[in-house]
Amino acid sequence: MMITAIFCYVAIIASIFCYLLYYFFHRRLSCKSPLLIDWPVLGMLPQLLWNLYRIHDFLTDILRQHGRTGEFMGPWFTKMNYMITSDPMNVHHIMSKSFDNYVKGPEFRQIFQVFGDGIFATDSERWRYHRLLLHSVFKNRSFEMFLEKTIQKKVANDLIPVLEHVVHQHVEVDLQDVFNRFTFDNICNIILGYDPHCLAIDLPQVIAYEKAFNEAEESIFYRHVVPKGVWKLQKLLQIGQERKMTQACKIFDQFLYSCIATKRKELSKYTKIDESHDHVDLLTSLMREEQDQLHDDKFLRDLAFNLFVAGRDTITSALTWFFWLVATHPLVEAKILDEIKENFGFNNDDEMKHKVLGIEEVKKLVYLHGAFCESLRLFPPIPFERKQPIKCDTLPSGHHVNPSTMILLSLFAMGRFEEIWGKDCLEFKPERWISNKGLSLQKWA
Repeated sequence: MMITAIFCYVAIIASIFCYLLYYFFHRRLSCKSPLLIDWPVLGMLPQLLWNLYRIHDFLTDILRQHGRTGEFMGPWFTKMNYMITSDPMNVHHIMSKSFDNYVKGPEFRQIFQVFGDGIFATDSERWRYHRLLLHSVFKNRSFEMFLEKTIQKKVANDLIPVLEHVVHQHVEVDLQDVFNRFTFDNICNIILGYDPHCLAIDLPQVIAYEKAFNEAEESIFYRHVVPKGVWKLQKLLQIGQERKMTQACKIFDQFLYSCIATKRKELSKYTKIDESHDHVDLLTSLMREEQDQLHDDKFLRDLAFNLFVAGRDTITSALTWFFWLVATHPLVEAKILDEIKENFGFNNDDEMKHKVLGIEEVKKLVYLHGAFCESLRLFPPIPFERKQPIKCDTLPSGHHVNPSTMILLSLFAMGRFEEIWGKDCLEFKPERWISNKGLSLQKWA
């Protein structure tokens, strides 16, 4: 009896060993272009976690060594497996030529669950509907004027006074924090018609719903770097980072729903005659254009949250890196100031100190535009995009993908390759965006 039991245990262990051995070699055969060492059980995750503090530079180095495209495989028995590429031809193929075949997919929507059914979490017809809806609002002349006036007012009344105070007091300030506050106020104003006054000379303590928004975004990043089973278990048990996300979303949703309810109440007091003459925020614009198709509060919440994500951290990141690059390149700074003086007739720095330019005026500044483009090339606010094919496909690089392939497009790495930008690819050179005739190679948005 004892011998029989021993044989059974040995047989079970041998079966498990054979299965693991088969799985190991199966992974090796299916992963034809590995980016990192595929360790037993842990996959390629150890090296990634070790370099998490410099993740984008790390991936750039790895992609440079492997022809700009390769595979990353996570721990065994997880779906943490990606095709990572920074090949411009692959990016063009996925984002333009075969756009309809590449979607965000169900796994994306799980990770970005907090986005709801907004434009950045949807595909196909629903995505097109959101795009057309927002396009109609953004291109409305009344909304454009409101957008310009709102930002000019925030710059003149809050941003400039804060920066002047810092200079006069000779104090150190976290410029990223200043831009974070500046952008959050602007986004609240533009989307909700409400100014939380996060940006002030005394740099007040971060309000609860702004802090909640920050925590929700951090939790989304966390979901990208741990196996799905880990964060799903944390969500089920309401522990760790997932507990923070649940609490943060609850706080921020209360803020959004409160603004939506207040806006509906305000609009119910006005007639259609009153509505046609004032410049309004995006939420008001959408409510007025609803007509026969009433958008419920959930739709408006999802739309607002998506636009917060689109316009808050992206602009903060772009402004912070731009000013850092300009500050560390005095020659570029001098050329930007000279261009402003030449275009608007300023004789000295004092004359242009408090001049807040409008959209049409800024379009005249070709070198400034080139500096912004160069800043976005080196430090894109969205360093990677995520896509998944609907049908099997072959990328221009020759790599095969199927519906189970998760594709990461590294835009950060794409801005750092000699083959694309030349040997000076790591240098900050606004001139690369300006033609020989002194015209911008890219138009202002």
